[in-house]
Amino acid sequence: MPEAKPRVTVIGGGLAGSECAWQLARRGVAVTLREMKPQKRSPAHKSDQLAELVCSNSFRSDNPESAIGLLHAELRAVDSLILGRADTHRVPAGDALAVDREQFSGAVTQAVREHPLVEVVGGEVETLPDGVVVVATGPLTSDALTRELERYVGQKLYFYDSIAPIVSGDSIDLEIAFRQSRYGKGDGDDYLNLPMNREEYYRFIAEVKAGQKLTPHSFEEPKYFEGCLPIEVMAERGDETLAFGPMKPVGLMDPRTGQAPYAVVQLRMEDRAGTAWNMVGFQTRLTWGEQKRIFTTCIPGLKDAEFLRMGQIHRNTFIDSPRLLDKDLSLKAERRLFFAGQITGVEGYVESSACGYLTALAVQARLMGHEFVPPPATTALGSLYRHVTGEAHPPDYPHQPSNIIFGLFPPLPGRVKKADKRARYAARAQEDLLAWLPTVAVAQSLQRSA
Repeated sequence: MPEAKPRVTVIGGGLAGSECAWQLARRGVAVTLREMKPQKRSPAHKSDQLAELVCSNSFRSDNPESAIGLLHAELRAVDSLILGRADTHRVPAGDALAVDREQFSGAVTQAVREHPLVEVVGGEVETLPDGVVVVATGPLTSDALTRELERYVGQKLYFYDSIAPIVSGDSIDLEIAFRQSRYGKGDGDDYLNLPMNREEYYRFIAEVKAGQKLTPHSFEEPKYFEGCLPIEVMAERGDETLAFGPMKPVGLMDPRTGQAPYAVVQLRMEDRAGTAWNMVGFQTRLTWGEQKRIFTTCIPGLKDAEFLRMGQIHRNTFIDSPRLLDKDLSLKAERRLFFAGQITGVEGYVESSACGYLTALAVQARLMGHEFVPPPATTALGSLYRHVTGEAHPPDYPHQPSNIIFGLFPPLPGRVKKADKRARYAARAQEDLLAWLPTVAVAQSLQRSA
């Protein structure tokens, strides 16, 4: 009687979990994907779909000479489920890859559910099941599972992140807002811009500082990700911080005045029809009532705004991966447990998906009795892996969530002009990725080796 093929449990149906489950299944590994929806949702979840985008609908720059754009290109090269469906359901956003969030999540859900080797099981996981398990529960890991994981990792697993409001398109005053992308990137008009003069900007800053905020429980210390700070935290760092951050007016010209505004609030399309717009960089822990009051009274063009989603704060969850995980992304203390996505300390949709892909490769290697061969360090995938394992950082470097940045890549050899660095990083990565790809082809599967 032939030996039964192993079944892997993937916990979490977000981007990392969906990517991981799909990559395992297409390599012949049977997967049980555990997702607590629709039986239970976190405060940030609204949909019953897999791969729900609870924050922005943007996957950020698609320029292959940016670090994130290079990661896009590499995920396309390995036939990523998430990048493939994002490309299919993209909406105009300059040089960024942004998606229609409902169509995107629906397409990922369909692909995963229709795969014959994936079984999707709803309901909260409170204790870890037997066998090989991939934990891909991301920033919104439930309290019960967080406590269960803390038994294995011996540390608290949270910090705080926040998400930006979404405004109904037909409630924006188009007599004030003007369509334009910074420096005319993309089609040049993929964003709506709400201009502020100096007086309006400083009034806004004063209101944000004075506005009522939600506070965490007394036993929980907020730890914000530097790349996604709430606007009120930035405002407290200095009155001009927002003007040099998400509200910077550079590369924009108000057609009514022929001059650059003092500051600007940018709105990005949430869907192809332009019915919903995301307030770019406006993550906040202001109370919902204060958000509506401050944004409608202080931001030109939003006087009659209808908010489809208010900004809110939520707990993020991650482990000290360099200390806790082995080189194949399994837990040193319990090697049947693997981790994927934001819980490993990567930040962002694309980075989470990439980590889900890498964990799938590591699990497959374990099941086949092979050594896991990570991507070359010079690639975006490899650099992200080096961040998770700590290889990209000095010894004793405190592990914090990070997006993919060129600072994680090994330095370029020799002296390179600053203007040439990005192109050199991209060219080196492309060459090295091509040499690695044959080692992870789908033909290297349990099905083919049976």
